[in-house]
Amino acid sequence: MVQSAELALAVLGGVLLLAVAWLWLRRRWLSRAGATFSCSLRRTATTPSSRWVLGVARYREHELQWFPSFSLSLWPRLRFDRTDVRVRDQRRPSTEEAGLLFDADRIIALDGPRGEVELAMAAESLTGLLSWLEAAPPGMRYRLSPASPD
Repeated sequence: MVQSAELALAVLGGVLLLAVAWLWLRRRWLSRAGATFSCSLRRTATTPSSRWVLGVARYREHELQWFPSFSLSLWPRLRFDRTDVRVRDQRRPSTEEAGLLFDADRIIALDGPRGEVELAMAAESLTGLLSWLEAAPPGMRYRLSPASPD
């Protein structure tokens, strides 16, 4: 009985170690394939069941790709094409949201073909995202950046 419990613990520990190693390797792989930054996502603020999901975003040619942090998939869960996304506004987290997000995160609302999403990221990452959107190649639509809440 003791040996089977020890074996079960060893197997569980091995599976946990493999999962953590996979998540670490996945993040390294994502970083090599384009500029990445930490970015939480919420589908819409108006949906009562919506919640913030911790993730990683990366720039890839003309799109921003979003990956949930705790996923084993190598494919992005969401893609935001530069030509289809419009910045609606940006804001600081509310008091309730501040406990769920990283310190000093900023929230930006994006309108796209699949509806509205909110992204929470560091101020430096937000500046990079707005610059990436505004620096679209010739022929792409220009989007105005929202005014900073500061």
